[in-house]
Amino acid sequence: MQAEMEIQKLSKRIIQLEGQVAFLYKHLGVEFVPEAAITDDPRIVDALKKGNKVDAIRLYREINSAGAQDAIAAVNEMQGRLGL
Repeated sequence: MQAEMEIQKLSKRIIQLEGQVAFLYKHLGVEFVPEAAITDDPRIVDALKKGNKVDAIRLYREINSAGAQDAIAAVNEMQGRLGL
């Protein structure tokens, strides 16, 4: 019960912060342009850009010999960082 309340509180705070960031971008006249890191495999980035997260996870696992949980976490991080 306490954990759910904390998650809701954090979710509301994230929404507020996203709104503030969007306001600042608009006010400053800038646009967020995500860039892939040198370590991001272009095949994984391409799969994410096409909306195919399952393929991105599969590719990550093959390329990095990673387990499912590690691949999911890495692809989620990449997706969030790139704004995909």
